[in-house]
Amino acid sequence: MSAEDNKGILLSYQERNIIRLIADGVRTADIAKEVGLKPETVKWYRKRLLDTFDASTSAEVVRKAIQYGIL
Repeated sequence: MSAEDNKGILLSYQERNIIRLIADGVRTADIAKEVGLKPETVKWYRKRLLDTFDASTSAEVVRKAIQYGIL
């Protein structure tokens, strides 16, 4: 986990990397290629991010990450 902690949210390097790509508008399949994971694994990370940020959309995850100073 990262040492940076805002609003009690700790993200791994991989989670931060994926959230940055989501913010850039990169699709799941392309994120998977970029980070060397299977699309199913990226979907798992996306779900985890939704839960972590108590969000219902990826846009809300990105907005909260910016608001909390994570992005």
